[in-house]
Amino acid sequence: MSKTGGLAAVGQRIRGLRADRGMSLSGLASVAGIGKGTLSELEAGTRNPTLETLYALAGPLRVPLAFLLGEVEGAVTSDDALTAHLLTVRHHDDGGTTEVYWLTMASGGARVSPSHGTGVTEHLLVVRGVVEAGPADAPVRLEAGSSHGWTGDLEHSYAAPDGALEAVLTIRTPASA
Repeated sequence: MSKTGGLAAVGQRIRGLRADRGMSLSGLASVAGIGKGTLSELEAGTRNPTLETLYALAGPLRVPLAFLLGEVEGAVTSDDALTAHLLTVRHHDDGGTTEVYWLTMASGGARVSPSHGTGVTEHLLVVRGVVEAGPADAPVRLEAGSSHGWTGDLEHSYAAPDGALEAVLTIRTPASA
C-alpha cells in the first residue's frame, strides 16, 4: 500500500472506527472473516492490508473503501488479482459518497468482492481488455469501450479471462449505507 498516509494511519482509522462502533477486536475480526491477529497487526500498523482485507473491514465498519485509504487521491491498494488506484472521492450534500478507481488486473486474474451495503451501486467502464464482472451469480462479459452497472449490496466478481484489464470503477454509496 502506498500514498495512504502510511500503515500507521490506516491502522488508526480502523481502530478508531471499531471503537466508535463499540466493536471488540475479536468481534470485528469475526464479522469481517479475518484473523484476530491480522486485525491486531493492521491496527498496530505492522501489517500491510490487502485490498481484500480492507473490503472485508469496510463493510462491517460501514464506510467506503476510500475512507480506510484516507481519501488520498493516488492511494493504491491491491491483492493477488487486482490493483485499485483511487482517482477521486466526492462527498455529496445528501451524505452519500462517490469513489472513482483505476483498476488493473493481470490476465487470468479473478476477484470476488463482498457486499458493500444496501443501496451501493457500482459502474465499470472497460478501457482495455475483457472482463467478466457483476453479481457473482450472473457476471456480464464486457470488452473495451463497454460499461456495466450493478448493485454492490451483493457479492460480486471481476475476472480478466483473456488478457490484462484496465478499467474505471465508480462506486456510489448512499448516506443510508
